[in-house]
Amino acid sequence: MALWKPDPTFYPSPRDALLAPPERLAYVCAFDRSAERPDAIAVVDTDPGSPAYGTVVGWTDLPNTGDELHHFGWNACSSALCPYAPHPHVERRYLIVPGLRSSRIHVYDTAPDPRQPKLVRLLEPEDLAKRAGYSRPHTVHCGPEGIYVSALGGADGADGPGGVALLDHTSFDVLGRWEIDRGPQYLAYDVWWHLGHDIVVTSEWGTPSMIEDGVVAELLAGRKYGHALHFWDLRKRRHLQTVDLGDEHQMTLELRPAHDPTKDYGFANVVINVEDLSASVWVWHREHGSFKATKVITIPAEPADAGLLPPVLQPFGAVPPLVTDIDLTVDDRFLLVSCWGTGRLLRYDVTDPFSPGLVGEVRLGGIVTRAAHPTAPDLPLSGGPQMVEISRDGRRVYVTNSLYGAWDDQFYPDGVGAWMAKLDVTEQGALEPDLRFFPHGEAFRGLRVHQTRLQGGDASSDSYCYP
Repeated sequence: MALWKPDPTFYPSPRDALLAPPERLAYVCAFDRSAERPDAIAVVDTDPGSPAYGTVVGWTDLPNTGDELHHFGWNACSSALCPYAPHPHVERRYLIVPGLRSSRIHVYDTAPDPRQPKLVRLLEPEDLAKRAGYSRPHTVHCGPEGIYVSALGGADGADGPGGVALLDHTSFDVLGRWEIDRGPQYLAYDVWWHLGHDIVVTSEWGTPSMIEDGVVAELLAGRKYGHALHFWDLRKRRHLQTVDLGDEHQMTLELRPAHDPTKDYGFANVVINVEDLSASVWVWHREHGSFKATKVITIPAEPADAGLLPPVLQPFGAVPPLVTDIDLTVDDRFLLVSCWGTGRLLRYDVTDPFSPGLVGEVRLGGIVTRAAHPTAPDLPLSGGPQMVEISRDGRRVYVTNSLYGAWDDQFYPDGVGAWMAKLDVTEQGALEPDLRFFPHGEAFRGLRVHQTRLQGGDASSDSYCYP
């Protein structure tokens, strides 16, 4: 629906977004690992003044089973205010919700009743396959000219290549494949950009056969998972450059570019180094016209009794951090890093992106530690901080604990459960669990929870064209 004035949740610059009002609701995707029940969008109350604060206040089942909800996003955001945006008056109203296993794409309207999103469009796998040549839609980002959806698989049974499809802002039709010239890119995962520099960045995980039944030990040992960043010309839609991080650095996943559109650096995480089980965070940056990547954070594995480890880790006698998500505050000052294996959530000062400093840490869950939430000290937690979302002002951090169904089962074979936590950033910069906010277990009706989106926007939803 077009508006006379731009959506009030759109902000020209990150400076303006920092002053946005606090979120009142969080949308959380929940999935049924058995694929016997529908997945769902859970709505959680995030208003501290509400009597329902910290509880699930809305629930919308999907129409089918077997989708495995994973990542999702808004149809439109602050990038609609860019000077070349053809749709400046779209609303941040619809959630674009892909099924990672089913290849369906659901469109939910949050405007009539924000607590009960309503399905208004369902794209079947054939729509994505026919128009874009892809399957397994993964990550959703709202761009100036459309909705970008990264996909892991090829169409018509092809394992790859993965890539990026573009959807229309208003009709939600699949317009087609975004790439004109994909160059050597084959594996896919995330897609983000530097709008002020006409640069797109993509990362690598694996094709569907490499991930859908869990980590394949032979592929990991053989260094076959993704380990590169790709840089593209945004307007010409052509591949420009590949930056290989080294094949020991397996699974280059989340991309977090600087929000300041005058900058052309960003952060990427590597899940595991096969030589020592460490995880790492890298900064991409441009020097003399070409992009480079520099490792700026290394997080070592933690030694552990093999008897406490799942079979997949017993030969190593250690718990890898398994950094599976990162998130950058809107002011580009702090980076949150989730260590799903060890249960650590780390907060780094990245004011100097090449010299991060650890300034905060919380432990929840973990393969061995099973650290409890202070609200329920007698409840050992499975999983760990996995998906991370930060409020626009940077003061609140939301985490959920499931990574991906088959991978949950490998690393937490006794069950991963379901929980969501909120951490407040203290005046001293520490992370402190909110004792009033810990929906878990049956709050999510037996489903597992993955990504969170905040009403009105969050740190990883928007990109900006003005500094």
